[in-house]
This record gives sequence, structure tokens and C-alpha cells, in this order.
Amino acid sequence: MSQPVTFRRRAVEEMSTSKPAAVDRAARRFTGKRQWAVDDFAAMEETRDRGRQIRLHTLANLHHYLGQFADSVERAGGQVLWAADAGEANQMIGRLVGKKEGSLVIKSKSMVTEELELLHYLEDQGHTVVETDLGEFIVQIAEDHPSHIIAPVMHLTRQDVGELFHEQLDLPYTDDPPTLTQMARRHLRRYFLTADVGISGVNMGIAETGSIVTITNEGNGWLTTAAPRMHIAVMGMERLVPTFEDAATIVEILARSATGQRLSVYTNFVTGPRRAQDPDGPDEFVVVIVDNGRSKVLASEASEILACIRCGACLNVCPVFREVGGHAYGQVYPGPVGAVLAPGLSDFKEWVDLPYASSLCGACREVCPVRIDIPKLLVTQRERATKENDPFRWMGPGLALYRQIGKRPALWKTAIAAAGVAGRFRKGEWFHRLPFHTKGWTDSRDFPAPASQSFRQWWKENRGGT
Repeated sequence: MSQPVTFRRRAVEEMSTSKPAAVDRAARRFTGKRQWAVDDFAAMEETRDRGRQIRLHTLANLHHYLGQFADSVERAGGQVLWAADAGEANQMIGRLVGKKEGSLVIKSKSMVTEELELLHYLEDQGHTVVETDLGEFIVQIAEDHPSHIIAPVMHLTRQDVGELFHEQLDLPYTDDPPTLTQMARRHLRRYFLTADVGISGVNMGIAETGSIVTITNEGNGWLTTAAPRMHIAVMGMERLVPTFEDAATIVEILARSATGQRLSVYTNFVTGPRRAQDPDGPDEFVVVIVDNGRSKVLASEASEILACIRCGACLNVCPVFREVGGHAYGQVYPGPVGAVLAPGLSDFKEWVDLPYASSLCGACREVCPVRIDIPKLLVTQRERATKENDPFRWMGPGLALYRQIGKRPALWKTAIAAAGVAGRFRKGEWFHRLPFHTKGWTDSRDFPAPASQSFRQWWKENRGGT
């Protein structure tokens, strides 16, 4: 029987590639831009407080706001479908797409459709599906997976993209970003003009109006929702706010936290299908509301993580994420937010090691636009792991021994003396290789050797009788 692929194993594999270096450079740029945008907005802290109140209030009354949202969508001429899990959501969307025989589907960026693996499901059903967000388009033709919530190809360099376009699209090689963008634009334009169905995600649903909000920096999002005759919006059930004013508050903090902009280039509010007086828009508008484990998370001690507005700021400041890259997490939501969310949405035992993929430094909490206490949630998940399926159970005997030694001064003194003896046999100031489980430390860094003289001994020799 094969051993499960752990976070550590994936991380080791990723760190042997150039991807983490590209991720680290991009994440640091995003963090710097975020700081500028925050400093530029005098009301940022009070807006964060208001944003947190909105999200937690919505989660506490989610049943009410889901009902209000569904009623509002239907009053505006749209349709609402409810999906309990990924299989049900994919089947519903597959039936909708199947109404258009030989249909061409275009998609804008959506983390929940990544979670559902919707693209692959529709392709298996015989449909042609084209990702239209530039990053997602690159991921699709590379047969890859996104490595970041808002920057799917953060792990690739412009040279990587140039090679990919040359190989997959038979275009002349270039690594000039504006030229590469123009190439993608020319390639995708024909799909926008001929697509039968457009599928989008939902940054926010507004309960009082039944509107959905999509926030992008590319015009593909608007084209995907307005040009095809059918628009299917796929929304995680937690992505609601009560009012238009609440949505405006979230918009104020989202782009600043995500990309360091005052406002994203395209912030679109879509309410229902095209009306008789409208010059464009879809004839059919369907919102598929997806649970897929969210009810389970909402009922758990980790429910606060559902307040996340998917800005990605916690990924950008996380030292672990920047060291290993997004693919090391093995699932759709990487970084600190994913380390909490994935074990909650899925089989906890399958992702039990992810809550340990953190230094608990607190940087994620500091930058979160709605002040989610991610370190606390990670500790909560670790506590659950120790009870159910602790991947670090092997540390138990060693920690128990340490605890017993630490409580007894005589034993502690003996242990320190023994460490000093071991330190005399070191070569230099560092150990370059450690044995057994501890070798994971020295795989990527040296371990400081214990001093040959303890502080207690030094104090005894140098305190001068004081």
C-alpha cells in the first residue's frame, strides 16, 4: 500500500524547482503594494473593522440572507439552484450547458469552480471550455494548477509563459509581458464572440437586490457575463453581504489587500438577465449556490474562516508559503487560509498535516482585511488533529521526556551538561546533518551546535561572587 502524499513531501519536491523563487518575488511585490495602498487610505483600519462586522453578521444569519438572496434573484428574472456538493453542482451546470447543443463555454476566474473541478467535468461531457482570465488561461494550456488565490501563475516567470505560448499556440517566442498579453487577447477574442455559455464566480452576492459582484483586473470578466446568451454564476454559499452599502465596504478593502490598488479595474454588479431595454446581457441568468462542506465548517470551531474575502494577502506574507509555493499545499486553497479551510471542507484526515504548515508568526492575522484570527484557527485544527489523527504522534515520547526533565532541576542540569559534552565534538559552530526525524531541519539549513559551556557554568565562573 502506497504512503499518502504529505505536505512535507510535496514541499520538498516543490523546493527542488524554480517555482518557489518566483512565488517569493511576486509575493513580496504584492505585500509592498498592499502597504502603499493601506497607507494611502486613512480610514483603512475602521473599514476593516466594519468589514469584519459585516462578514461575521452575515455568517451568523446565513440562512436568512441565503433565502433573501434567492428571492431577490428570482424577482430580477434569474434562477437559483442549490448544490449540496461538487458532484451535484457539476451535474446541474452540465445540464444547463447541455441545453446548448455543441456548446462553447467561456469561464472567468473562479476559485469555487476550481474547487469543483468543473472545467474537467464539462470537458469530459464533450463541451469545449476556455478559461479567459489570463492566468487561468495559462494554467489551462499548461495543464497545470493555480498556485495562488488571485495570481494563478505566480509560480511561472515571463520566460516560462513565452515558451508555453510558443509551444502550445505556435506563436513566436517573446518574454515581453505586454506582447504576451496581446497574443492572448487576440487568441481569446473569437471565443468571446461565439460562446454560448459564460460561467463566472461570485466575489459577493447582495441579499437585498439579488445582484452578484465580480471583481477583476481584466475585461474578460465582463465579456464572459455579458456576451453569451446564458450566464451561470457559481457561488460558495458564504459569499453574501446583506446590502449594497455592505458590498461597497468590502470593495474598499479587497483590492487594497489583494493587489495594492485603490480599486480593481473592473468591479461589475450584475442583476438578473437582460431586460427588454438593455442593449446587451444574457437571456438566462442562473446562480448555482454551492455548499460542498461549508455547512460543516460553519458548525465547527473554524467557522470564522468563512469570513474570508479571498484577497490572498495572508499568502503573500506567510513565510512558509513564500518558501514552498502554492502547489505544496496539494489543493485549491493554499497558504494560511487553505491550511484552515481544506481540512474543514474535505476529509480532515486527508489534510491533517496542513494546519502544521505555519510558523504561527501572526503575519496573516495582521494583514487580513477582515481580521480573521488565522493563527488561532490553525491551533484549533492542530488540537483536533492530536485527538483524531495526529501526523506528529512520533514527537509525543520526546516531548513527554522533555516535560519531565524540564520540571526537575537536577535532571535539567544533567541534560545541559550532557549537551555541552556533545558540543565539544562538533566541527565548527553548526551541525550540518541531524539523524532520524530531525534531519528535516538540516535538509535545508544548519542546526546550531550546543555550546561546550552552559550559561549556568559561565555564570558560576564569572559572576565574581555577586
